[in-house]
This record gives sequence, C-alpha cells and structure tokens, in this order.
Amino acid sequence: MTTTQRTDARLNRERLLATAREVFAEAGPGASLNEIASRAGVGPGTLYRHFPNRTALLAAVLRDRIEALCAHAEDLLASESADEALAQWLRAFLAHARVSQGIGSALMVGSAGELGLDCHRRILGAAAGLLTRAQRQGTARTDLTADDLLQLVIGIALSTARPEDAGQPDRLLALVLDATQAVPRRSAPLPDVVRSSGAR
Repeated sequence: MTTTQRTDARLNRERLLATAREVFAEAGPGASLNEIASRAGVGPGTLYRHFPNRTALLAAVLRDRIEALCAHAEDLLASESADEALAQWLRAFLAHARVSQGIGSALMVGSAGELGLDCHRRILGAAAGLLTRAQRQGTARTDLTADDLLQLVIGIALSTARPEDAGQPDRLLALVLDATQAVPRRSAPLPDVVRSSGAR
C-alpha cells in the first residue's frame, strides 16, 4: 500500500468514526450502517473493510469516546482550580454516559465485555486523578472515592433517559457536585427542570 493509500484509508476511518458517533447518538446502537457510510461519503464496502461488523464499529466508537474523555481529564489536571476541573470533567462524563449507555449495553456480550471493563478502568483512573487533586487542595471531601462519583453520575444518566427529563441531569449533577465539596456551599440556585409539553 502506498503512502497516499494509507493516508486515504486513515482519513476514511476517521470520517466513519466521526459520523458513527453522530448517528449512534441520534438513532442508538441499532442505527443503519449504510446510513453511516453514506453520510461519511464512502461506500458500504469501505465501512466493512475498516469495521467488519456492527460490534467492531460500536467498540471503536466507545474507545474513541473514552480516549477523548481521558485526554480531557489530562488537560484539566493542569488547570488552576482543581474543584472546577473536577466539576467540568464530571459534566463531560455525564454527557458521555447519557449518549453511550445504549452502546455499552449493546457491547456487553461475549468478548466485548472485556472492552467494557477496560473502559471502566480508564475512566476510573481519570476520575481518581482529578478527585485526588481536589482533595489535596482541600476542596473535595476526603472520604469520597472516584468509584462513588462514577456510580452517582451513571445513576443520573440511567434515571434521566426520557425526553421530558431535559433539565433534570444538570440539576441532579449540581446536587452531587455540592455534596463533593469539603465544605458544601450553594452559591447559586439549582438549574430549573425543563419538562416537555407532553410531560405530566
């Protein structure tokens, strides 16, 4: 394979991954693979050369999202405020958990279960780094663990999956963030809950 072919193949893979992230977020893990290929500007054959089946594509999308979250955590470790860095990353993790829960469920079969364990270990490490830094600065309570935080945020994601729950995730996360502080303080009101017109 020539250098040009290798470059084209890499760009096609990147386009397919970026498009798959969008389409799976819109339509869930059962989204049409032909639609993904079409929106990425390639043929189905190109998609299947890079990702031989749906599971391979879902796993690649999940890995890509985890890479982005871990890189974000690394960047935040250099920020001045450990407290705000932790809060910012937990907001990003909540968004990830809400979008990715269908992918995670679809992958928790067979050998893909190991991927889920590896992703959890990496996310746990990212959360631990940010939490430990906040604890050392005296802004986060010392009896809190990274696993506590992840379980709380995942719980928010799982319990607010309905369209009518639009504002509830931010409201619940605000409560969690307040509870993580060494000296809890609430300087602003909780975010409003936004209900859809069809909610009762």
